[in-house]
Amino acid sequence: MKARDLAYETISALDSNRGRSLLTVLGIVIGISAVITMTALIGGIKQAMIGSLGLTQARMVTMGVWSDRGVTLDDIEQVKELLPQYEYISASVSTEAEAKNGRKSSSPFVRGVQPSFFKVTGTQLVEGRFITEQDDESGSFVCVLDQGSVRQLYGRPDESVVGNTIRLNDMTFTIVGVTMSEDSFMDESGTIYLPLSTCVKRIAGYEEISDIRGLVYEGVDMSTIADETTAVLSSYFGIEPMEEGEEFDGGSYGDIFVMTMQSVIDQLDSTTASFQLMMTVVASISLVVGGIGIMNMMLTNVTERIREIGLRKALGARSSDITTQFLLESVCLCLAGGVVGILAGYLASFGLTDLLGGALSAGIGFGELAGDITPVIDVQSVGMATGICVLIGVIFGYYPARRAAKLDPVESLHYQ
Repeated sequence: MKARDLAYETISALDSNRGRSLLTVLGIVIGISAVITMTALIGGIKQAMIGSLGLTQARMVTMGVWSDRGVTLDDIEQVKELLPQYEYISASVSTEAEAKNGRKSSSPFVRGVQPSFFKVTGTQLVEGRFITEQDDESGSFVCVLDQGSVRQLYGRPDESVVGNTIRLNDMTFTIVGVTMSEDSFMDESGTIYLPLSTCVKRIAGYEEISDIRGLVYEGVDMSTIADETTAVLSSYFGIEPMEEGEEFDGGSYGDIFVMTMQSVIDQLDSTTASFQLMMTVVASISLVVGGIGIMNMMLTNVTERIREIGLRKALGARSSDITTQFLLESVCLCLAGGVVGILAGYLASFGLTDLLGGALSAGIGFGELAGDITPVIDVQSVGMATGICVLIGVIFGYYPARRAAKLDPVESLHYQ
């Protein structure tokens, strides 16, 4: 049987049962659109989150050392000399304080930082300036607020506050800058940055460094820098590194913690892949239901076309020709459903992105991220969807096709 004749017969058979064909492929459309929607949406969220890290944070390494003797600024300088791969290694001290602005008050997260902290973290400045070396050396009573703390103290995050004063533990500080919120979804009270020396002497009351962040030079292999940093810290502080597979216990004496942004990205990949797999399994249920619908329709077609099958065999059609024809009809139904499902999934992913943006914009720091989310549909996803459609067509169409091919031509011609 010629390919042209086979294609013509397939189209004619499907066209003669338009209503049944449309209802049959509905399950395929729903399943494929669900797969495409979830794949595009998860890919968009992942891309937006990775993009929000920025090129600077992609080179950032977070370190934590809990030593019996404590960690001092002198230790940080020594470690910097032992690790020439780092452009900056910045220390900070974290504490809490009562912040007041007239009648309003809050309990923000207070972080005493070195000036290099903002370069290491890639913090974005909204207004004013960052803390300078002169501020840190002189112990100035200046501070930088993030938008979360501005909202807490002034009612809205976009208030112009540079030059104003606030009180921290009954000491007056002048606001010199405002930054984008860092991890604001985890810290509703916001963050106030102080010169490290000022925070140590006036707010925290202790000198032990609680947070160390480093920025490696461009071109440094991020997959090996964590191991090298761990080895140096372990040797310098005399602390045995954790065994492979050992869980970090949250920071007790005798612990070393080193994390690169690459590990965060890898963890994000693992999380999104797991979620995507779960959604794909759920969507596959619709595909199975759709496949059963395909089989049911093809079995009905075989029953209705028994005389036609008998006539074709009587005129010389081989069993393989009959099998190919019915298989092709099944595959065409699934492919049609797949095409519609891909288009529907693409449109649905944009619709869900808008809904997600509206939901996330209610939280500080999320609105900008939501605005950056764009559904991502790659060739691999489309190819996977197409392959699934063909596979379903072959699997669920094979039995009806073989049943049609095995019909006896004489009995078929006498079928009423």
